[in-house]
Amino acid sequence: MIVVTTDRVGGKRVVRTLGLVRGNTIRARHVGKDIMAALRNLVGGELAEYTKLLAESREQALDRMIEEAKGLGANGVISTRFSTSMIMASTAELLAYGTAVVLEDGDTAPD
Repeated sequence: MIVVTTDRVGGKRVVRTLGLVRGNTIRARHVGKDIMAALRNLVGGELAEYTKLLAESREQALDRMIEEAKGLGANGVISTRFSTSMIMASTAELLAYGTAVVLEDGDTAPD
């Protein structure tokens, strides 16, 4: 599965557009991690606990989007984007979305 943030894939052409696909996850922060992050916030530096949580959330949302695209018969997702939103205190959603397409070898048509 080719997943890109652009609307084209070099050396490939879009032969069918299958529509919007998305994957999301909603995560809550962990009290123990919150305490460590609060202490680290006092001295500065990266909040590694949250960095790891966000990376895991992003991968899970991306995997879910890819599964939805495969279910439609796609072999690519173009114009991929990520979005986050707060659901409630200490809880956030991470959403991955894009356009599922069928790609074939060949150049894209010139603009």
